[in-house]
Parts: sequence; structure tokens; C-alpha cells
Amino acid sequence: MAALASAQKIKAKFGDLISEPVEFRGEISLTLADAQQIFEVCSFAKHQAGFDYLVDITSIDNYGEDPRWAVVYHLRSVKNGEELRITTPLSEEKSELPSVLGVWRTANWHEREIYDMMGIRFAGHPDLRRILMWEGYPYFPLRKDFPLAGKPTDLPGLAFTRPAPLEGGPFVTAPGRDAIEREPRVRTPEN
Repeated sequence: MAALASAQKIKAKFGDLISEPVEFRGEISLTLADAQQIFEVCSFAKHQAGFDYLVDITSIDNYGEDPRWAVVYHLRSVKNGEELRITTPLSEEKSELPSVLGVWRTANWHEREIYDMMGIRFAGHPDLRRILMWEGYPYFPLRKDFPLAGKPTDLPGLAFTRPAPLEGGPFVTAPGRDAIEREPRVRTPEN
């Protein structure tokens, strides 16, 4: 398996900063202990280990734990079709790591989305601004401490100024024959 050999090559280069490669169901994962080294690790993964395509960057909120976040880089080798996942923990106090835009230009959108939804900053990003929410929006909607119904606001001109009633959550439905009957947000108290 080429991905395992490449992961071991990355491990050999960075030593104790990188965990031993973990294989699960054909997928190889590495954990980088120091998030501040992510640019160097990703650059090596691209130029020396052959992972020339950044599929995605995601973030995980481990609310209530330390470190609070994990940032996950999904890499692919177009040549051999292998994939590699690099995860790095990030504490709430630091909540910033180097941008990998200098390695993969597609990181631009991924990093902006993570900043917009989670509030994690990327040092060295040339245009780190919101991509989904409007500028000036004070919250980060994908954090686990953000209420599912949203937060009330006194800002004028917004479509919603009160949290939407979810009546049990966004995916809770009631028995019924069609979707309109089952959808909790269309039911009235009389129903």
C-alpha cells in the first residue's frame, strides 16, 4: 500500500511530531502533535510523498475537552489514487495555525469556511474573511456551544430576529403520511 509507505516517510522525516500511521478500513491517518508545523508537514506530503491534491480541510469541535479543536487535512495522490488524513489538535487559547495556501491554492476556500463557521484563524492567509455568514456576524455557527435554534439579535434588517422554534431539534419529525405533516416547523399548536 503506497499510502502507508508515504505516511511512514512523513513519520521518518518529522519524528516524534507525527504519530505512527494508523490504518483503518484501508484509510491511513497521521496525527501531528504541533499544529504550528502543519505547513511544513503538508509541503513535505505534497512535494516528497506525492500527495498532490488537497481534497478537503475540516474541523472538529471537541467542546468541553482540551484541546478543543482538531483540524483534519484530507490529501490524495492523483497518480496512485491513495489518500492520507492528517489531524492536528488545536487548543482554544491558541485557535490559530499556519495557512497551507502556499502549498495548495484550494486551501483558500477551506480555510475561510473553517474560520467562518468555527472561528479558527489561519496565520498568513491573504484574505481571511467570512465566506458563508455576513461580515460583522459575531458568532461561529458550527461550534457545539452555538444553540441549534440560533441566537436572538437586535440587529435591524435581518430576516430573523428570534430563534426559530425547533420543537425537539432540526431533524425530529412526527408520524404522518407526507413530509408536510411530519415537519415540526409547519405544525401549529392546534395540530
